[in-house]
Amino acid sequence: MGQMIDTGGVELWVERRGQGPDVLLISGLGDPVEAWQPQLDGLADRYRLTAFDNRGAGRTPLPEGPLTMPRMADDAAALLRTLRIPAAHVTGFSGGSFIAQELALRHPGLVRSLVLMSTTARPDSYFRAMTRFWEWMVERAPSERAMLEAFYLWIYTPRAHADGLVDRLIDETLAFEHPQSAEAFQRQLAAFSRHDTSDRLGGITAPTLVLAGELDLATPPRLGREVAEGIPDAEFEVLPGEAHQPFQEVPEVFNARVEAFWRTVEAED
Repeated sequence: MGQMIDTGGVELWVERRGQGPDVLLISGLGDPVEAWQPQLDGLADRYRLTAFDNRGAGRTPLPEGPLTMPRMADDAAALLRTLRIPAAHVTGFSGGSFIAQELALRHPGLVRSLVLMSTTARPDSYFRAMTRFWEWMVERAPSERAMLEAFYLWIYTPRAHADGLVDRLIDETLAFEHPQSAEAFQRQLAAFSRHDTSDRLGGITAPTLVLAGELDLATPPRLGREVAEGIPDAEFEVLPGEAHQPFQEVPEVFNARVEAFWRTVEAED
């Protein structure tokens, strides 16, 4: 059961599950904590997981003024300190991986390890064109269902479209009691589109695993590889046959891979 937590600068909706070493899960564009359900369910018997709604997603309100990666990274840091978590295994997905990069750079002592899923150091021309399309699509699509059907073409594999997973996820999103507004979607998107750590990645000191989906259209493997090459001693792995959101499509594979990485880090601490 989640709760609103006052971190001193912003109130964040937070869900915590399990016992064991601390893990912080940072969501991507528009995703509430429920996006991490396969991890909250699948890892809670071995880890204490904390997931939260970023500003403007789920139950966390959208503040006045622009959203920025440093500000959202500071939100994550404030949450860890409020919960008295000295350091956590940090896992960020897509836009959440951008936040995680900034968190590791701005608050290195809070990051025990770093997993970056579907990531980039800065948007390339394809990414910028894609997000410009998303920006007007969220306003001009004939219905919310039509918007999601189009948006999810970049997010999930053809397999997920064929086997009914995408239809189920769309139904769940439409039934969610705390939908994201078009304004919040656009403002999060603008913040993620301004992300740039390309000249600072060498300052990340946490053990890092970068994961990319072989079929990812939004952040293809070449972008993840560039991130891994910029972080000292980072590991890089491509998940065959997967797209942008494998932690939902193949949670057993994703969970096993990140847990193996965390165990290696814990053994070396």
